[in-house]
Amino acid sequence: MTRQPVNLSTLAATVTVVLWALSFIAIRSAGHAFTPGVMALGRLAVAVVALVAIVITLRRKRSRSAFIPPRGRALALVVAYGVAWFGAYTVVLNWAEQHIDAGTAALLVNFAPILVAVFAGFFLGEGFSPPLVIGIAIGFVGVVLITFGGGSAHADWLGVGLRLLAALLYAAGVLLQKVALGAVDAVSATFWGALAGLVVTLPFLPAAITEVGQGSAADLGWVVFLGVGPTAVAFTTWAYALARTDAGTMAATTLVVPALVIILSWLLLDEVPTGLRIAGGALSLAGVALTRGLIPVPRRRSGVPRPVARGARVESELKEHEIEP
Repeated sequence: MTRQPVNLSTLAATVTVVLWALSFIAIRSAGHAFTPGVMALGRLAVAVVALVAIVITLRRKRSRSAFIPPRGRALALVVAYGVAWFGAYTVVLNWAEQHIDAGTAALLVNFAPILVAVFAGFFLGEGFSPPLVIGIAIGFVGVVLITFGGGSAHADWLGVGLRLLAALLYAAGVLLQKVALGAVDAVSATFWGALAGLVVTLPFLPAAITEVGQGSAADLGWVVFLGVGPTAVAFTTWAYALARTDAGTMAATTLVVPALVIILSWLLLDEVPTGLRIAGGALSLAGVALTRGLIPVPRRRSGVPRPVARGARVESELKEHEIEP
């Protein structure tokens, strides 16, 4: 019997999804020992070191060029999404998970792709197709249910508000990175974005010296894991899989993250979102699937062929670069 070769793209995508799911658990676990800014600084410092090791290990001409900073407009874009996504987003996400359970936080993250679609419609000239409008409406209803689906001892209004702010920062980062990727390869985009995020979190260094000295080995281990796993490794495996897999398939894999987080937070943290919030998360997932074209919407047939939507290629490229925290 012939042994089937391992599908490396599928393996890489699986690694990414699992690591992103575990990041919510890690943030929640280390949050009792570190303030949000200190945790972000530690995560990004470890990530930059790990990315240097990854680039050196790859030893390819294109990968080695990651150490050469982009120039002009590309550099401005990389710095912008590095500050918004790697820096500010990470701090706000850490802060949110001190007020909200990991499962609810993962459910709210699904609103970010909808924000990306809205911003792309307004600022990138992609327009608003019927599936996009329907998906946005359904996703918004889902977010409302998550927001008002209280009754959990592990979530409060501040946490929900911070998580929605994090989703906004995530969406802005995706759009900025999408434009930057026209001139910068994926490895360089990740390395320099993480470095920019690290620079803006340096003001937390004095507090980090104190908190790291007081933290336990387990707490420090979670921070190291966040930097190496969900940041450095997961972003690299995502880029590898995306280059070899259909964009729609890759987009569908990220929808597994909230389900994994809910299971893991139940098993490891004894936290489960309320039923209403889980229902809202399901609606949010359905909305994202519609906006990304993963659920077909019946269209009325007519004798006049429909023109191709302006910016369709841009939307396709944007799907390919969506990333979870």
